Amino acid sequence: MKSRSGQDIRRLYKQFFAERGHQVVQSASLVPYDDPTLLWINAGMAPLKPYFDGREIPDNPRIVSSQKCIRTNDIEEVGKTARHQTFFEMLGNFSFGDYFKKEAIGWAWEFLTKSLEMDASRLSVTVHFEDEEAFSIWHEQVGLPESRIYRGKEDNFWEIGEGPCGPCSEIFYDRGEHFGCHSTTCQPGCDCDRYLEIWNLVFTQFNKEADGSYTPLPKKNIDTGSGLERLASVLQDVPNNFETDLFMPLMRAVERVSGRTYGERAEDDVHFKIIADHLRTVSFAVGDGVLPGNEGRAYIIRRLLRRAVRSGRKLGVERPFLAELTTVVAAMMGDDYPEVREKQSFIERVVRTEEERFQETLTEGEHLLEARIRDLKQSGLTELSGEDAFRLYDTFGFPIDLTIELAAESGISVDRAGFEAELEIQRERARSARHQFDGMQSDRTEVENITVPSRFVGYEETTAAATVVAMLADGKTVAELHAGQAGQLLLDVTPFYAESGGQLSDTGEIRTETGTCRVTAVTKAPHGQHLHSVMVVQGSLLLGQQGYAAIDETARRDIIKNHTATHLLHKALRQVLGTHVAQAGSLVAPDRLRFDFSHFGSLSSEELSEVERLVNQDIFADYEVHIEEKSLEEARKTGAMALFGEKYGERVRVVTAGDSVELCGGCHVARTGLIGQFLILSETGIGSGVRRVEAVSGRGAYEYVCEQRGRLEQVASILKSGVHDVVDRATRLQEEHRESLRQVESLRARMTHARVEDLARAAEDLDGIHTLLQVVPDADAALLREMVDGLKQTWHGASYVIVLGSSSAEKAVFVAAVSENLQHRGFHAGKLVKAVAEVADGSGGGKPDLAQAGAKSPEKVSMAIAKSREFVLQMKGN
Repeated sequence: MKSRSGQDIRRLYKQFFAERGHQVVQSASLVPYDDPTLLWINAGMAPLKPYFDGREIPDNPRIVSSQKCIRTNDIEEVGKTARHQTFFEMLGNFSFGDYFKKEAIGWAWEFLTKSLEMDASRLSVTVHFEDEEAFSIWHEQVGLPESRIYRGKEDNFWEIGEGPCGPCSEIFYDRGEHFGCHSTTCQPGCDCDRYLEIWNLVFTQFNKEADGSYTPLPKKNIDTGSGLERLASVLQDVPNNFETDLFMPLMRAVERVSGRTYGERAEDDVHFKIIADHLRTVSFAVGDGVLPGNEGRAYIIRRLLRRAVRSGRKLGVERPFLAELTTVVAAMMGDDYPEVREKQSFIERVVRTEEERFQETLTEGEHLLEARIRDLKQSGLTELSGEDAFRLYDTFGFPIDLTIELAAESGISVDRAGFEAELEIQRERARSARHQFDGMQSDRTEVENITVPSRFVGYEETTAAATVVAMLADGKTVAELHAGQAGQLLLDVTPFYAESGGQLSDTGEIRTETGTCRVTAVTKAPHGQHLHSVMVVQGSLLLGQQGYAAIDETARRDIIKNHTATHLLHKALRQVLGTHVAQAGSLVAPDRLRFDFSHFGSLSSEELSEVERLVNQDIFADYEVHIEEKSLEEARKTGAMALFGEKYGERVRVVTAGDSVELCGGCHVARTGLIGQFLILSETGIGSGVRRVEAVSGRGAYEYVCEQRGRLEQVASILKSGVHDVVDRATRLQEEHRESLRQVESLRARMTHARVEDLARAAEDLDGIHTLLQVVPDADAALLREMVDGLKQTWHGASYVIVLGSSSAEKAVFVAAVSENLQHRGFHAGKLVKAVAEVADGSGGGKPDLAQAGAKSPEKVSMAIAKSREFVLQMKGN
């Protein structure tokens, strides 16, 4: 068996299946598009779910890919086992209603034994115990002995809730007896490391219904997956994935940083693996626009980075170091995944920022832990609860082993079992969420069966003579739609743009000789036709009728201005902020545009102004907008940017406007000057590392300027000035206001000082203690505290006890203070104010020297202050 690099295996796999008619598709982003059921792309088939469940029909029913994936089910196991990883690559070949078991099994065997030259005698397979067809193919056609074909049940049936499912067949490589458990029953599927699963063929031939029954699918599919890292470990003859060329350059880099050597100490090796795995994951995730944060994907990335930092500390690396290793990831993976190379400087910056922030978090966590340990000691306790340890871990990213270590230094143990129980509760919540949401849609309508073509002419035309070639109501095909009835229809020719790439669909109407319908939305049908959602407003529409379709031209003109402006905005953001900016969503509507993009901080007013200026500069330049159709490969060579969420076939449209070059299937103006003007309305954060710009152009910009001008004129009228004098007038008023505030504050201070003097004179001398127990009318808590501060200055160095109370129509407030020299004698401001407040149906407390409380019964303030004398005497007696 010939040793092969990971890059070689990846290339050979795609080449093998391309030669067998498969379309090679690029890896999708790790962030699922338009799929709320997934946190990450976690399998090769995940981006292709619309093809599996029938929502879309692929151009080519045969597809092959090398898909980057993230799975975070068992983060804690990474580094401890030979195969657990958070980031991995899944090689997959897929068939949608084309070939089935015979070809899938035969090609898998051929690729492994011929292309990769694996020893066939070391390969075994499993099949579902009821799948006689798969057993027969393996035995009779491939020639595998019955002794190396094992029958399984649950492990050989793939399903996730309702939807497409089916039996599967796994291929195992025998790594030798020295990897095994030496049991006489050891075979593929055993928990030991001898038999390594390297391929899984899923035969999707059933649909699981809501009642739990299985019905045959009209079109059977093939979904196969082979982990690249596992194949590499076999072909490179290494004991685990981390010693393949897909990890070792990172391991060597960690050696250089830490001064330690991988393979010398098992406890160190765990941390080498954690750092290598987590840094690969973080680099790819940040490259796809996910930045560290406190929720969802962002939290996963933050957690992985912090685990890697902690592993670095275990290896003796106290300084930030991960950022410098991102160059290694870019060098290793950049040929096949250019995003990690193109965005390397941005990835490095994000990682460095997060490392430095975590160093601060570790310090904060240490302070919180120290405070909790002090509380435990004061209470006579010697164990930190599992809940407290988990809160430090989950909220602050504070590692449990560090918690145990620091607690032990103070003679405090940690309830590790309680911590593990809390951790398991969190895992169970995650598992439940995955079980509930990870699946495929199973709702089906008859639109899937409609294959009649529909031609879109909306790039050039806004109207078209058309024939109604299909109609649906409630998902069922019908021959007629009546007035007041909603439905969907297909035309043989249509000018209506179907919503895609952020651009909203056209609206308008369709008229026939017997009726008229309003088109409210247009989407893509599974076979790519434009599916019109309609409401019949007059008469009825009949299947096969000739008609006339017309879009709302005013709305279309506004939409195309906003769409071209979005391209110019994208280019300007990259120019001002950096090439790391990547689209993360968009909306192109008639009245506005919205653009979401990856960036790690808010934009300054100067940056926003510059972005706006650059877009308007391109508009005023009146560039001609060129739209050319090219092959996808040709378009990529021109440097054209791909927009988020677009699906590209072999032929793509390249839209060029000045220096902006993007792949786009949307509608655009002929020249940038037609946009008129562009104005940014707002810039906000919508998630960790994702910003949103909302803007207007054309008509929307004009209406916005008119609105703002109206407001300015209204302000000028209120200020009794002309529009041009508004700023000067507002500035003068502001200065006058500040002067008035200074005068008021000065007067207030004098009045407070006078009241403090009056209060000091009202104090009682109680055995040498200045004792002031007083109701102060018309004072809030802030004023009471201010008066107490004045009294403390007046009685500086003397003994004093102060209780002040005040009330409003709704509540009462009390403040108490005790001099330092009385606190050791049993006087405590917090306890005193608490007792006083309880008289007025309140509560509160605080420190021994100063405390505050509130109460619900303002009418009882005088009673509470009178009662306070009794509380003071009790403390004095103690």
